[in-house]
Amino acid sequence: QVRLIQSGGGLVQAGDSVRLSCSASGSLFANYALGWFRQAPGKEREFVAVGSWNGDSTEFADSVKGRFTISISRGSAQNTDYLQMNNLTSEDTGVYYCAATFRKYGSRLQDEFDFWGRGTQVTVSS
Repeated sequence: QVRLIQSGGGLVQAGDSVRLSCSASGSLFANYALGWFRQAPGKEREFVAVGSWNGDSTEFADSVKGRFTISISRGSAQNTDYLQMNNLTSEDTGVYYCAATFRKYGSRLQDEFDFWGRGTQVTVSS
């Protein structure tokens, strides 16, 4: 059984940085692309970023480009993806979800992701 376990987030002030992590558990679960999505209060969930398994390809929504980055940690016991979020604004407030797909370079489309984390709240106060 595959699970994506998220951590990080919380309440921060505008201009602060936060790092979210998403760890995959489950035997033989590898070679996936990992996407990040967020849902602001009263809004639909939207694409934020996606990175390939080995980190050679990343895409970001225009709203976060230049402020957010993706990094990865690959090991025999656990694989973890990170979303580093810098210079946060109140517009970045929302529940952030990680999701995995076996499409090599991932996707901006939520429907193309098969496994989802439970989400973690990020609240940016201005």
